[in-house]
Amino acid sequence: MKILVHVCCAPCFVYPSIVLLQEEHEIAGFFFNPNIHPYQEYQRRLAAVQQWSSAKNIRMIYRDEYLLEDFLREVVFRESKSSRCLVCYHLRLEAAAKVAARGRFDSFTSTLLYSKFQNHEAVARIGAEIGERYGVPFYYRDFRQGWKEGILQSKEFGLYRQQYCGCIYSEKERYCHPLTEGKTAHCPPMETKVA
Repeated sequence: MKILVHVCCAPCFVYPSIVLLQEEHEIAGFFFNPNIHPYQEYQRRLAAVQQWSSAKNIRMIYRDEYLLEDFLREVVFRESKSSRCLVCYHLRLEAAAKVAARGRFDSFTSTLLYSKFQNHEAVARIGAEIGERYGVPFYYRDFRQGWKEGILQSKEFGLYRQQYCGCIYSEKERYCHPLTEGKTAHCPPMETKVA
C-alpha cells in the first residue's frame, strides 16, 4: 500500500517506519505539528525528523509552518487536557488526510499510534472519522507494541528525544510540579529582586 504517515516526532517515527518498510509498503512522511512550542523546540524536532528520514531514505512532505497563534486560538478556552488533545489530534490528522487525498495515497496513519502517552482510542476514532470524510482510509495499527524497540533504536541513532508532548500545556505539565503532595500542580512564584 501507499501510506502517508503523519509524523509527530522522529523518535515516534522510528518503529512505525521500520515496520511499514519491512512489510514493503510505500511510505511517505508528513510533518505538520502546529502544537509544538516554543520555536526552538519545534526546530529541534523538525531537524530530528529530517535526520531520520534522510538516513532511511524516506520521502517527506513538510508543512513547515510555526502556527503558534492559530494553535492557541483553537485550544486556549478548553479547560481540560483531554479536550485540548482532541483538538490537536484533529488538526494534525485532518491536515494529513487532505494531503493523502491530494497525493492519491491508499491510506494515511500517524505516529501518534506509537506513543503510550497519547489517547490511542481517540486517535484511532478521529483518524477513522476524518478518513471517511476525505475518502482516504485511516490505517490503524497499534504501534505501541514496539515501544521499547523504538526507544532503543532512536537512542542508538542519536536522535533528539524530547521531554514533553509538544504544546505549552504539556511542557508545563512536565516541568512544573506541585510544591507539596496533595496540592494542585502549580509553579512556585519566582522571586523578584530589587537592586
